[in-house]
Amino acid sequence: MAGERIEKALKVFRERYRRAGRDGRSRVLNEFCAATGYHRKYAISLLNRPVGEQPHEVKRKRGVTYSARAIRAVEIIWEAAGYPWSERLKGMLPVWMPWAKRHVAWLSASIEQEVLSISARQIDRRLRAKKRVLKRRLYGRTKPGTLLKHHIPVKTDCWDVHEPGFTEIDLVSHSGQEASGEFIHSLNLTDVQTGWVETRAVMGRGESGVVEAIEEIRQSVPFRLQGIDSDNGSEFINHHLYGYCQRHRIQFTRGRPYKKDDNAHIEQKNWTHVRKIFGWDRYDTVPVLDAMNKLYRGELRRMMNLFQSSVKLRSTERVGSRLRRRYDAAQTPLDRLVASYATSATPLPTPVQDLLALRQKIDPFELSATIQRSLEQIERLRSAPRLSVTRTKPTPSARVQIPVNTHKETAYASLFR
Repeated sequence: MAGERIEKALKVFRERYRRAGRDGRSRVLNEFCAATGYHRKYAISLLNRPVGEQPHEVKRKRGVTYSARAIRAVEIIWEAAGYPWSERLKGMLPVWMPWAKRHVAWLSASIEQEVLSISARQIDRRLRAKKRVLKRRLYGRTKPGTLLKHHIPVKTDCWDVHEPGFTEIDLVSHSGQEASGEFIHSLNLTDVQTGWVETRAVMGRGESGVVEAIEEIRQSVPFRLQGIDSDNGSEFINHHLYGYCQRHRIQFTRGRPYKKDDNAHIEQKNWTHVRKIFGWDRYDTVPVLDAMNKLYRGELRRMMNLFQSSVKLRSTERVGSRLRRRYDAAQTPLDRLVASYATSATPLPTPVQDLLALRQKIDPFELSATIQRSLEQIERLRSAPRLSVTRTKPTPSARVQIPVNTHKETAYASLFR
């Protein structure tokens, strides 16, 4: 029994079931189950409904909206862009699509339309199985500073800026599993308004090295550096950086000790712009330092600021026990920078115009391949065997005379020249 015959028989059985007594209902139920093959519990629920109830329309499942090739095209862009979050990837698709046509031969107009219309939630569903390998942990190696804390104000309120130039900075260690000795750190700086990021590698946490890196960044950013906000590490809370900010009229603030939420912007960039790229291995040689800075100043800077989009949190609403966060549309830092000048009715500076022209010439897929080759070269430099020095006891005639007031590191180094 199926289809309309079931619907007609169901009306009769419902009427009989409603009028029958206890024993009679059992017999009607047995007959109905024998005629339809339904489970007794499901049959009881059908027979207990009103006699004149109309059958529910069976909703037809929606067919597949996005073809396998469209999903594959999204995956290709996702991999070349460094596996960004779905909201960011959604905002990057229009920027990457003109170049994707040159690298994906089967990318037709219909597939392109599917790729551009896909939602961020659908991207999450389709790429869910490939995302689990990207989860890693973060370890820090910086120590709190104690100098000048009474001179540097604590910033605890939310950023409410409408122009570029107010930034957060942090130092990311590349010590590996051993924190002893001197190793490389990545100095990360991000602009709160636009999301523009600049990164430089420095050897150790020396005060002068950090100031030199910040000065290089100040000269390279396409806007005036107006303020920096740091944590309480001694690499930032010192006379060198404080005096530098005073000379260049840069606002210098700091977060509360042990409150990483005060520097949430830079903490997020530490993952996407440093840890996700270099991981947690130890980097401690000068060749690796030079190679990292070459990548930070060149290809990685262009990839992250010209082609990688980001989102900004607009509001947070509590719904029961959960928080509902609402973000603005994903945009690249360069696009946000252009929009900030548009709202202020200020003409675009020449550096910004040059960056817009540069983006029209750069193929992001080739840029991604170049970054990958540079990372492989850095890994070879990091893993290269080092020359071991055999320490032998010097003879009396070969002993080195250490002059008075000479630094001990210079004297020790002369033993192995």
